[in-house]
Amino acid sequence: MRLVILSRNPELYSTKRLVEAAEQRGHSAQVVDPLTCDLLIEKNLPSVYYKGQVLQGVDAVIPRIGASVTFYGTAVVRQFEMMGVFSATDSQAIVRSRDKLRSLQLLSAAGLGMPKTAFTNFSKQEKNLVEQVGGAPLIIKLLEGTQGLGVVLAETKKAAQSVIEAFHGLKARIIVQEFIKEAKGADIRAFVVDGEVVGAMKRQGREGEFRSNLHRGGTATLIKLSKEEKNAALKAAKTLGLAIAGVDLLQSDRGPLILEVNSSPGLEGIEEATKVDIAGKIIEYIERNQIRKRKNTLKA
Repeated sequence: MRLVILSRNPELYSTKRLVEAAEQRGHSAQVVDPLTCDLLIEKNLPSVYYKGQVLQGVDAVIPRIGASVTFYGTAVVRQFEMMGVFSATDSQAIVRSRDKLRSLQLLSAAGLGMPKTAFTNFSKQEKNLVEQVGGAPLIIKLLEGTQGLGVVLAETKKAAQSVIEAFHGLKARIIVQEFIKEAKGADIRAFVVDGEVVGAMKRQGREGEFRSNLHRGGTATLIKLSKEEKNAALKAAKTLGLAIAGVDLLQSDRGPLILEVNSSPGLEGIEEATKVDIAGKIIEYIERNQIRKRKNTLKA
């Protein structure tokens, strides 16, 4: 197969591992920066140009689209889909997962547990927002934040009201979320590939830090998920239409609570913690899809 990995940086661990895993299985893998692609849209002949050349003969693409380039990145993925090229992650599923408010609404409608969450259109009722999620302490998140950035722990009602008022004054969209004390600054990342949890790790924030992100000094250890946790992760990925997903959840007294579903989850932390070839699992998923595609073609 000829694979294209849509990534802005070929030196990133996740990008290099996907190239390595593809080549180990006898495939070619080209890293393409989606922001340097030009899209030609015409009747029955959509095409993608990269460095002045048409990208032809591509069997599948693996999107590694960062949150800051979602708009153009997903446009490139859509173009490949229009060309009949298989995408390991559906373009609309990426868009769906990047809209934190929409994704939480969909997960809620699917009956999945999550921390109580409030959103408002710059309402002046900061006190009511605090009460709606159970009072302080509570978490305040920017809708566009990633890797723990734009996430604030407000330990008192007064602090919470002040932070909410400040964000609203800047016209920054936020969600206000219940603080799950019993999680003790830890969360779980379950890595889903093609309807299977292929690895899971528990991430613990460093001392004095409520955020468990590895980018912020957190540590990761292997964890075996309970049946309830595994089912929640699989259902969350399926609800958002993601064949590849990093599902973040909290362990609480009322069961697993979904925090977020990531459509471009990093591979470094999960591979180091689990010692599982996650990149290889992704390539195997694409191989299975190509086999199904050939069988369907022969039947037709």
